[in-house]
Amino acid sequence: MTNTNKTIDSLLVLQCQSGSKKAVTLLVKRWHAKLCKQAYWYTRDIEISKDIAQDSWSTIFLKINSLKDSNSFGSWALTIVTRNAINWLRKHKKEVEHLQVYKDCNTNHRIEDDTQNNQNTMVLLKNSIKKLPYNQQLVLNLFYIEEYSIKQISDIINVSTGTVKSRLFTAREKLKLILKNRNNGE
Repeated sequence: MTNTNKTIDSLLVLQCQSGSKKAVTLLVKRWHAKLCKQAYWYTRDIEISKDIAQDSWSTIFLKINSLKDSNSFGSWALTIVTRNAINWLRKHKKEVEHLQVYKDCNTNHRIEDDTQNNQNTMVLLKNSIKKLPYNQQLVLNLFYIEEYSIKQISDIINVSTGTVKSRLFTAREKLKLILKNRNNGE
């Protein structure tokens, strides 16, 4: 995120804390899609992601006055969404497991087609990442896709920066092995 965007967000947060309804609207416009995307990363369901983001906005605006550093709004808001998404997954674990079995069956057919055609390296990479443990997938996503710093990731998922670094290193090494084994298998 650029410094200009961070400054705008910071000013909007300060205005929200002062009671500006217009600032609330602008902050939602700027961040709603990002919050939905964050929730989707966990749930893999668009409608549920929208619900989680909406619930998160309620929490955000209830607690916005307790946010001491307005510059940290982004990571703070994403942390709220992340925790809400994880809580949703815990509550609906059985449903998610049944859906995952169905999705895996469909995904396996697509992977076979893509592998046969050898057309899309990104599909291969994404599917290889899915083979990693969840906590490693998460840090890869936040670091490479969402482009958060180690410190921001640490704040978002509530672990130490050393743990984030370790998970990133381990994820990269495992990913190399998965890809190497796949290439040796052909």
